[in-house]
Amino acid sequence: MTALGTLVVMVVAVVGTAVVGLLVRWVDRKVTAKVQWRVGPPVYQPLADLVKLLGKETIVPAAGNRWGFLLAPVVGFAAVAVAAALLVAANWNPEAGFLGDLIVLVYVLTIPSLAVIIGAASSANPHAGLGASREMKLVLSYELVFVLALLTVIIRAGYTFRVGALVEAQRTGGPMLLHPSALVGFVVALLAMQAKVGAVPFDIAEAETEIMGGVFVEYSGPPLAVIHLTRAMLYAVLPAMLVTVFWGGFIPDFSGGFLWDVVGVLIAVAKLVVVVTLMVLIRNTNPRLRIDQALKFFWFLLAPVAVLGVVLAMVGY
Repeated sequence: MTALGTLVVMVVAVVGTAVVGLLVRWVDRKVTAKVQWRVGPPVYQPLADLVKLLGKETIVPAAGNRWGFLLAPVVGFAAVAVAAALLVAANWNPEAGFLGDLIVLVYVLTIPSLAVIIGAASSANPHAGLGASREMKLVLSYELVFVLALLTVIIRAGYTFRVGALVEAQRTGGPMLLHPSALVGFVVALLAMQAKVGAVPFDIAEAETEIMGGVFVEYSGPPLAVIHLTRAMLYAVLPAMLVTVFWGGFIPDFSGGFLWDVVGVLIAVAKLVVVVTLMVLIRNTNPRLRIDQALKFFWFLLAPVAVLGVVLAMVGY
C-alpha cells in the first residue's frame, strides 16, 4: 500500500470509528435511560459533550507529572486510531495486510489501558492512584483470556496471524461462529472486551460512587475530551474486531447484483449492531464487581472456558 493509500485508510478509519463510536455511546446512554425510566439524551449529546469539553480549561495537578498526565490521553487515542486503520484495511482488502498484523492489533488495543494507568499515576491523586492499581489488575486478568479466545480462530484458520487471512478464510469457508470452538472464543472475547472498554460490570477503575471517577478524576478540558473520544472509538473498534475475526468481516461480496449487494451491506451493519446490543445488555443487567471478584471471574472461570475453546479448535471442532 502506498503512503497516500495508508493516509486515506487512516483518515477513513479515524473518522468512521469516531462517528460510529459516538452513535454507539448515545445508544448505550439512551437504552440505560429507558431502563431507568428516564427520557435520555438526544442523539447529538455525545458530540455536544466533546465540543463543550474542548472549550474548557485544562487543569494540571501541581504535584503531578505534567508530560505524563497530558500525553497519556493522546497516546491512547493514537493507538485506537492505528487499530481502526488495521481493521479497515483488512476488511476492505484482505491481501493488503502484513504477517503478524493480528499480533500488532492485540498490542495496540492494550495501549489505551496502559495510557490510562500512566495518566492516572501521573496525576498524584490518591483516588486516581487507586483507580490505576485496579486498572493494572484488570489488564493482567483479561488480556490472557482475550488472547486465548483469539487463538480459537487462529488455529481454525491454519495458524495464521494475519487479519486479512482470517477474513479470507471466512469468505471461503463460512463464519468462524459456525464452529463450537470459535463460538466459545466469541463469548469469552465479548466478556473480556467489556472490561477493555471499562463498561459495567468492569468499570472498577472509575467507580464514580466509590472513588469519584478514579483514573479520570483529575482530567478536564481537551484532555478529558480526548479520553471520551477514545472510549467512544473503542466502542466501535472492539466490536468491529470481533465481527472481523469471528463473524466473517464487514465487506460483502459485490458480485451478486444490486439487490444482493444492498442485502450484504445491511447484514454487515447488523453484525455490529448485534455485538453492540449484547454489550449494552450486559452493562444494564449486571452490578459493578469488586476487583477481587473480577480477577476470579477472568482467571478461574473464563480462562478454563477459553482453554476449552482452544482444545476444541485443535481437535477440529
